[in-house]
Amino acid sequence: MDRISIIGVILGLAAILLGQVLEGGSLGSLLQLTAFLIVIGGTTGAVMLQSQQRHFVAGVRMAAWVFVSPKMDFRKVLTTLLNWGTQARRNGLLALEAYVHSEKDPFVKRGLTMVVDGAEPEVVRRAMELDIESYEEHARAAARIWEAAGGYSPTFGILGAVLGLIHVMENLTDPSRLGAGIAVAFVATIYGVGAANLLFLPIANKLKHYIALECRRREMLAEGLYSIANGENPRLLENKLAGYLHS
Repeated sequence: MDRISIIGVILGLAAILLGQVLEGGSLGSLLQLTAFLIVIGGTTGAVMLQSQQRHFVAGVRMAAWVFVSPKMDFRKVLTTLLNWGTQARRNGLLALEAYVHSEKDPFVKRGLTMVVDGAEPEVVRRAMELDIESYEEHARAAARIWEAAGGYSPTFGILGAVLGLIHVMENLTDPSRLGAGIAVAFVATIYGVGAANLLFLPIANKLKHYIALECRRREMLAEGLYSIANGENPRLLENKLAGYLHS
């Protein structure tokens, strides 16, 4: 559980609501279903229009990373690679075949299979680098849906404000209906700007951070398997990969 993300959202919302109360306003006045539908519905539609379905679905699923951090234990990766390197040095590359069958990560399994099959070290490295590039391209495209939402959301907030003012102008002769129109106009702007800066853009930036970490983890694995295929000493392997532990 990523506590800082949860605390950040709560703190941001609390600051906005407390500010409303301190200004003498009512919290109920911030609850406007019409404004919510305009901003969130319009933003979602715009993001879906610009995105491929697989990127949109992946981006929505990745949002869970903001509150439940993906597990990336670089120390464990190093330990695993050193174990594989030691086994390969003692018993040959075929000794790693047992690990291929038990490996659940498709990226690692492909690389390890190539090593066991006796592929050239440079071929192993290049194949894994291509996998990393493909993953990064897809993951960043998925994360960009939140960045796009952060760009569209304030615009739809303004659109909601304009629609609310149109409603006000249409009912100038009926003062009892003016309040609702004005409320929608201003609350829609709050929803648009608030959602962009408190949710959408921070989510996009946090996902980019995790994607970068995952790419680093995969680079570490690629470098480690290259070294194992190249027959390097596990001690040299440990020294080479130590820098990844500071990611």
